Amino acid sequence: MRDPMTPSLYRVDKVVRELPDTATLGLVPSGGDGPFSFRPGQFNMLYRFGMGEVPISISGDTLDRSRVVHTIRAVGSVSRALTELAPGDEVGLRGPFGSSWPVDEAAGHDVVIVTGGIGLAPLRPAIYHVLSNRGRYGRFVILYGARTPNDILFRSELESWRSRFDVDVLVTVDSAGREWGGNVGVVTRLVDRAGFDPLHTVALVCGPEVMMRFAIPALNGRGVPNGRIHVSMERNMKCAIGLCGHCQYGSYFVCKDGPVFPFARIATLFAVREA
Repeated sequence: MRDPMTPSLYRVDKVVRELPDTATLGLVPSGGDGPFSFRPGQFNMLYRFGMGEVPISISGDTLDRSRVVHTIRAVGSVSRALTELAPGDEVGLRGPFGSSWPVDEAAGHDVVIVTGGIGLAPLRPAIYHVLSNRGRYGRFVILYGARTPNDILFRSELESWRSRFDVDVLVTVDSAGREWGGNVGVVTRLVDRAGFDPLHTVALVCGPEVMMRFAIPALNGRGVPNGRIHVSMERNMKCAIGLCGHCQYGSYFVCKDGPVFPFARIATLFAVREA
């Protein structure tokens, strides 16, 4: 078995500039590693040589095992260096790690996704999975919020999903000029407008923590219990195997027990603000 602390060498195969501070990287093995498999919601540790490594959720399709895809926003020195990579550059990769979105358990239910900003990236594999197995699910609702129209991630994909008759996509922005003809306001306001059966709904939530703090009561207000709300918590992950303790969250390690949690399991911890 491979040492989980030893990175494999991967080469950048494709770069998509999503936003000025955000890029999607397609990575392929540089060595003899076989096809890459993962579950929606899992993450990898990406190592930029000479700088360090950071945890990045996988944002590609589980059915495409030829490459691993990460969408990265530049928020620090390492993530900024990763967004500046070009085809042919190499990175170290460890993973996949962590828990996953409950896409199999959600079969037979309505699925509601509530997300904002870069939080759409960790949910994209779950979206791909539902769309590839559309007949297994009830209503499928995607609620997405961005700061401005220029900050909308995966714009063309959102438009493609919205054009389908079997998906309800609602997009909103916090602020916009007159050229914007869509919704304005926080994404949680869309919950009341979404069509789903709360008694038979599984909700997947990912985004800034302040957004998730408002999304939970909004879903509760529609009748979705905490046990069927799942959130992605990505706090201070360093080693990815529960060794260093940086991501300890009460009795849990986010890297090992998460990053995806049923909200009922962490509700009391979630009420405690980070210092």
